[in-house]
Amino acid sequence: MSSRIWPARDYTRLTLESRSAIKHSIFSVKEPERLVLELETDELSPALAELQGKVAAEDPYIQGLRVARNRPGVIRVVLDLKADVKPQLFTLPPIAEYGHRLVLDIYPTVPVDPLATLLEEAGKPQEEKPASKVARLATIVIDAGHGGEDPGALGRHGSREKDVTLSIARRLKKLVDAEPNMRALLTRDGDYFLKLDARVEKARKVKADLFVSIHADAFVRPDARGSSVFALSDRRATSQLARELARTQNESDLIGGVNLQDKDDYVKRTIIDLWQTGTIDHSLRLGGSVLKRLGAVNTLHKPRVEQASFAVLTAPNIPSILVETAFISNPEEEKRLNDDDYQDKLARAVLDGIRDYLAKHPPRPASPLALN
Repeated sequence: MSSRIWPARDYTRLTLESRSAIKHSIFSVKEPERLVLELETDELSPALAELQGKVAAEDPYIQGLRVARNRPGVIRVVLDLKADVKPQLFTLPPIAEYGHRLVLDIYPTVPVDPLATLLEEAGKPQEEKPASKVARLATIVIDAGHGGEDPGALGRHGSREKDVTLSIARRLKKLVDAEPNMRALLTRDGDYFLKLDARVEKARKVKADLFVSIHADAFVRPDARGSSVFALSDRRATSQLARELARTQNESDLIGGVNLQDKDDYVKRTIIDLWQTGTIDHSLRLGGSVLKRLGAVNTLHKPRVEQASFAVLTAPNIPSILVETAFISNPEEEKRLNDDDYQDKLARAVLDGIRDYLAKHPPRPASPLALN
């Protein structure tokens, strides 16, 4: 058995992984607030015993945790909470390198509002910016692919896609925030998993002008190399690579772990609307601007924006692209992806592409962030 805790502002996840499924139950206790997870097992394994030391002081929801044998055949895990919460407990069947997983997601009773986060960040002291006559700020949502239970693609030398994407996303956010007419929001700013539709929902709630998902994926051939940009497709994928990447990215929910009872098919539900509103067309324009700039930093895998049915690119009325910065499965590119200077160059190229697009297609009048 193994155990993991992933704290985040959005929610905290506790995962127990074992060779076989464990029968379980959960109930809450008030005054003080606690969650009690009972596991039907005789084994107080080291993984369970070590849980107590895995609660981070900055965890937004868990104050502390205790594990003990409650009665014969039952191990009890008691979580002392910092506030009233909405827990979700579910199981996941074996997939990829994972065995059976029991997942406890601890959500706040009032969900974290991404717009409030964006406004909070906008109110923080910023570096002095050049004078600007823009009517308002363009809101750019930057999505660091994978995270938490979902490591993404793995490089030959042990690099994890989720780490590379977060690092590049943070660099891109810093560059965007330094622009006089832009403001950025990260879908995740830590090592935790977000469902694909939750990433889309954040962009929708802040009425984002653009959505950029950062990746560094793998392909079956280790010699595959170069940067790529993808947009959503209402037809077949434009290449074998596009089709394969869309499949693996859309399976992120299965690997990262979602409660399948809550799952919906976003791609089929929204793709016609996105085509009719011209969102896909503008996604292709944005993608073309970014791809051109990436070509000055890295070899391009294909000279055009490719398309496939990526679930993460379905934000309504928001031009959305997925940037494959390089192939982490290529040892040479893996090395470059871990270089700070190279990550800066990639982030700068994406920013320049965004700037080029906005110069031709200024943001629409309404926005959650207006300049005085």
